[in-house]
Amino acid sequence: MTDASEEAKQIEKLYEFGERLNEAKDKSQNVKDYEGIIDATKTSLKAKQLAAQLIPRFFKFFPNLSSRALNAHFDLIEEEDLAVRVQAIRGLPLFCKDTKEYISKIVDILGQLLTAEEIVERDAVHKALMSILRQDVKESLTALFKHVWNVEDPSQDDTIRDKVLCFIRDKVFPLRAELLRPQEEMERHITDLIKKSLGDVTGAEFRMFMDFLKSLSIFGEKAPPERLRELIGIIEGQADLDAQFDVSDADHIDRLISCLFMALPFFVRGASGSKFLNYLNKHIIPVFDKLPEERKLDLLKALAEISPYTTPQDSRQILPSVVQLLKKYMPRRKTGEETNFTYVECLLFSFHHLAHKAPNATNSLCGYKIVTGQPSDRLGEDFSEYYKEFTERAYR
Repeated sequence: MTDASEEAKQIEKLYEFGERLNEAKDKSQNVKDYEGIIDATKTSLKAKQLAAQLIPRFFKFFPNLSSRALNAHFDLIEEEDLAVRVQAIRGLPLFCKDTKEYISKIVDILGQLLTAEEIVERDAVHKALMSILRQDVKESLTALFKHVWNVEDPSQDDTIRDKVLCFIRDKVFPLRAELLRPQEEMERHITDLIKKSLGDVTGAEFRMFMDFLKSLSIFGEKAPPERLRELIGIIEGQADLDAQFDVSDADHIDRLISCLFMALPFFVRGASGSKFLNYLNKHIIPVFDKLPEERKLDLLKALAEISPYTTPQDSRQILPSVVQLLKKYMPRRKTGEETNFTYVECLLFSFHHLAHKAPNATNSLCGYKIVTGQPSDRLGEDFSEYYKEFTERAYR
């Protein structure tokens, strides 16, 4: 342990180094003074604190000592003494101010330090990260997001990933108008970073990212159709619409329904729901009976909410499946079967909107004749039995 007199000498010596460097016109000539500051990181606690202030302050003038200076400073971040660690963390943004090539490395270290348990230390990490983000938001965000999407790295700590996500959510996203400049370029950049991060996210994380993307001007009300298609494509990817459906996969069912509701605002704005509807028609409705009871209603509600925004072609394709479900849940008058009125309400709502989009399909499905003047009206054929059966169920 260093005694008080020895510590005082070390502090005095550090002040001398600092004063000479401050006064020097060509600071790069004072190599011995800067080396003395670096060496002080191996001495007393008070000297270490002072060295943590001086190393980053004069760092840019000694490129030949950069590795030695950085390693010494990083050692201070791992000190047992809290005051030394905090002072070293506070100095990190200064390394990046004039030497941009260190931004990625230092942001990576600060990302790991977000797991700090001491409030004062964690606060210093937050402030250091925000300072570097304001210096170079593009490079900083790229380095920060690596903690989110490096899911294949076995050394990646989930705790670090979670802390980084919380920091992005709580500190970065609320300041998007200030940080994301130039706006279009940086909104595009953070969108690409988010898309790269979606390989392994929870439902809550995905909703957080989608809520943020919706708030960006490039996806705003005046966004061109290709931007809406991009967002729908992201949601389709999360819903895993290219996968073979397994009715026992509860996670996929939950994800699919959640994504349907998430996509609804974009369908309202004119984005295509064809891929979702085709998947429902091909994979979900045929096994509707086998779905978990608690998710059947959610699925029917989602279908009902989407139905006003379908295209005529999609409506024509899915309408027969909806009619079959209606027949199942609207039993004939004489059977005495119990009617699930909530299911029927959702299905009738869907039927109404789908039939409105594809009116010439209803005659052959349930006997409802809607004349459109097209050959597909099939007016010369008799579907009265279908009509009788359907109305018997509907007015039970």
